[in-house]
Amino acid sequence: MVGFLYWELPSNKAVSSLDVIVVGAGPTGLACAIEIQKCGFRVKTIEKGCVVNSLYRYPTNLTFFTTPELLEIGDIPMTAVREKPTRGEALKYYRRVASHYRLDIHQYELVETVGGDDGFFIVGTRDRTGERHRHTARKVVLATGFYDIPVRMGIPGEDLPKVHHYYHEPHPFYDCDLAVIGGQNSAAICALECYRAGARVTLIHRHPELSPKIKYWILPDISNRIKNDEIRAHLGSRVTRIDQKTLQLDTPEGPLSIANDFVLAMTGYQPDMEFLASVGIAFNDETRKPQTDPNTLESDRAGVYLAGVIVAGMHTNEIFIENGRFHGGQIASDIATKLDSRQTTRT
Repeated sequence: MVGFLYWELPSNKAVSSLDVIVVGAGPTGLACAIEIQKCGFRVKTIEKGCVVNSLYRYPTNLTFFTTPELLEIGDIPMTAVREKPTRGEALKYYRRVASHYRLDIHQYELVETVGGDDGFFIVGTRDRTGERHRHTARKVVLATGFYDIPVRMGIPGEDLPKVHHYYHEPHPFYDCDLAVIGGQNSAAICALECYRAGARVTLIHRHPELSPKIKYWILPDISNRIKNDEIRAHLGSRVTRIDQKTLQLDTPEGPLSIANDFVLAMTGYQPDMEFLASVGIAFNDETRKPQTDPNTLESDRAGVYLAGVIVAGMHTNEIFIENGRFHGGQIASDIATKLDSRQTTRT
């Protein structure tokens, strides 16, 4: 109903009707747009940031753990100087793919509402200037990922400017007291890079041991730095308060206050469940996974498909680029059986 009310707003800028709208221009969203476009349908992709925005926000010097061919979409080969591609090489590759297929991508446009019904959806958006738009399409694909919403700690001081949930590079933390919160791979990498860049690093993790899933060449490195007291660690501990110059901790030995200039909260990320719920996506009560047809990836809301990591709900470690990129083919195949690409879209 909200979507239909949005449609009636006279200030909205009207946009011609489409066959399919894809929400999200990450690797999976691009793969969906490509496969649907190959079937002869008119597709528009709407992205609230830049193309492959989540990859853009990765650490500047990141090298992927996977090999280039596992990141490929649209049958376009990906090349890399070394065995594993870097963030920069991945960004260049996905730009090239988007250009090759001449994908219609609206960057920096936030999807706010999805109204209407299967066959005639009304998608309300707001661009970076604040102007609102409406788009109509027969089908909608949601490929919104999970990297835009950090898992918050819910403690006083978490909103201070010195607290960061994203890590880019170590240089800003030189000669500073830096706290890295977390015990997974990203926290270990941040701690090591910042230590080697001259930061005084303290690693804080709520569990008594670091995650055994840390990459096999990183785990001994971070363990040895902790053992040699080059990186201080408080395991089995949690931050209870963040102040301008200190952190308050709850440790196995009792409360502790430590000096602090910056905090890197590597506490993980999660899908935008509120947005999915507002679109009418139903969730499994036990797993919190969205209810989708495993063969077609159509949700319980007819005509709305889910793609990529959001299919796994809060279990974000189940789907990656390597397997999410194939969702485009599943979705395109089902859309092709339900829509005739020669049919004129509604205007």
